[in-house]
Amino acid sequence: MTINPFELNTLDPSWQPCLKQGLTCIDKNYLTELSQSNNWLPGPKKIFNAFNLPLNQVNYVLFGESPYPRAESANGYAFWDSAVTTLWSETGMSKRVNRATSLRHIIKMLLIAEEVLSPDHTTQEDIASLDKSNFVQNNDELFTNFLTHGFLLLNATPVLADSPRKDAKAWHPFTCQVLNCLLEQRPHVTFILLGKIANKIQDAICGKKIKTLIAEHPYNHTFIHNPDMLGFFGPLHLLRKPR
Repeated sequence: MTINPFELNTLDPSWQPCLKQGLTCIDKNYLTELSQSNNWLPGPKKIFNAFNLPLNQVNYVLFGESPYPRAESANGYAFWDSAVTTLWSETGMSKRVNRATSLRHIIKMLLIAEEVLSPDHTTQEDIASLDKSNFVQNNDELFTNFLTHGFLLLNATPVLADSPRKDAKAWHPFTCQVLNCLLEQRPHVTFILLGKIANKIQDAICGKKIKTLIAEHPYNHTFIHNPDMLGFFGPLHLLRKPR
């Protein structure tokens, strides 16, 4: 009998068979430890929130590394910080965005990709001078744009319990199973793997003829200027308000 310490009722029904099969691939001792502990994020009610996106709507799979290490931030979606609300302020980006390094760099990259921000001028003052009236104004709107475009926002480990590397190793068989299930139905999806731990997802999709983009984790300042990321995200206009 498979130990399941998670709530699966947040899933879109299309994912139920994939995830239930994936859970059988995880070491039972590891699952037992999780079931007996409350000291892990994002918690059993939020862990699979990303799978609210119906399987047949997935166009891209964006992998981060692990959940945010703060209960108010971790919500089951990669890079979506629940503690961040407003994106902008009179001085540029809001204080919460500035404190969230990865999110701050993602937004700067998107502004450069939109060709409204110069790669050589990315300060608060530079951002404050931009006309942002046609942009999304809060974090929920930004990540809703990601979902609307078909982004499945996953982490290499959906759990932060011990260390990201240890948890990612424990979850790797699950990830392999779920991705193979996805690719059977959506073979055209593009994978975007951000960070060293996420880069190992290549092992799970090895041998499949799919488009894969690999980049440093957005925590690194170099992510802002990564040409592959700028080229990929530019045409998507994720900062723009939906029409």
